[in-house]
Amino acid sequence: MKRDAWRKSSRSGSNGQCVEVRDRRGQVDVRDSKAPNTGMLSFEPAAWDAFVGSLKAGTCRP
Repeated sequence: MKRDAWRKSSRSGSNGQCVEVRDRRGQVDVRDSKAPNTGMLSFEPAAWDAFVGSLKAGTCRP
């Protein structure tokens, strides 16, 4: 996978309602695929990994 390339989950449908993620220079960026020019959120890799891990484990709470 190319660094700095935006990607979306292989589970994303074709309805355009998903987020895109990229790994860039020691941070993980996340943006809305419907409005990619409106900004993004950036996370440290450890924080992103913890978030994704909690989603996979079903322990993420609002």
